[in-house]
Amino acid sequence: MPLVLPGVPAGVSARGFLLRHALWPLLALAALSALSMGLGADFWLADRLYALQGGHWALQNAYLTEHVIHRFGRDVSTAAWLGVFVFWLFARSRPALAEWRRPLAYLLLATLLAVSLVSGLKSLTNMDCPWDLSRYGGDVAFYGLFDARPPGLDRGVCFPAGHASGGYAWVALYFFFLQLRPRLRWRGLAVGLGVGLLFGISQQLRGAHFFSHDVWTLAISWFVALALYLAMARREAPKAAPAAQAALQGAGR
Repeated sequence: MPLVLPGVPAGVSARGFLLRHALWPLLALAALSALSMGLGADFWLADRLYALQGGHWALQNAYLTEHVIHRFGRDVSTAAWLGVFVFWLFARSRPALAEWRRPLAYLLLATLLAVSLVSGLKSLTNMDCPWDLSRYGGDVAFYGLFDARPPGLDRGVCFPAGHASGGYAWVALYFFFLQLRPRLRWRGLAVGLGVGLLFGISQQLRGAHFFSHDVWTLAISWFVALALYLAMARREAPKAAPAAQAALQGAGR
């Protein structure tokens, strides 16, 4: 049975939808990963941010980056999620808001799953933050994603970018508005990208993450949002052919 994708025009095929929303983002992820992790763009950018701050992470504990964007930003993202949760509870008790219930449930799940998945992966990937590395004033050599670490070395917990997930998880607003108000979907996407960029750039300035860490956080957030949107799409029984419909009608006379 064909999928009914909420908000997608009837003339747009599922193949075309997936081409734009899955294949192109996947190719972008591959290209940015090759550039940042394979060709050294991570170090190129971090070297310059480190040098601009005088050869140390001067913004690591600065009020703006640490207290406002990191701590307060995290609290705002959490408060936004709780606000959506309260609105979902309210919509469940109001028949006039029935159309909002499923999209709100989607938004709650998509954002929660994205943040949780990023957090879980951080404990498994075993990669260090820039500020941990001897190249940037720390005491640890760099080990790539698939490099073996020496026994006894503390685990790295910096890949993907956890704080940025509190912003990028909201790219799910694209699919939320696609279900309710399709014209607003690009604004929803801009909110998620904007907040994610703010969080991510701030953490890079503090020496907490490389560029690739944020790329992967955005990719995880996007594909979680896409997968859940597709999983929650309804299936529609195929329409009978005209000849079959006529035969059925004749048999019922």
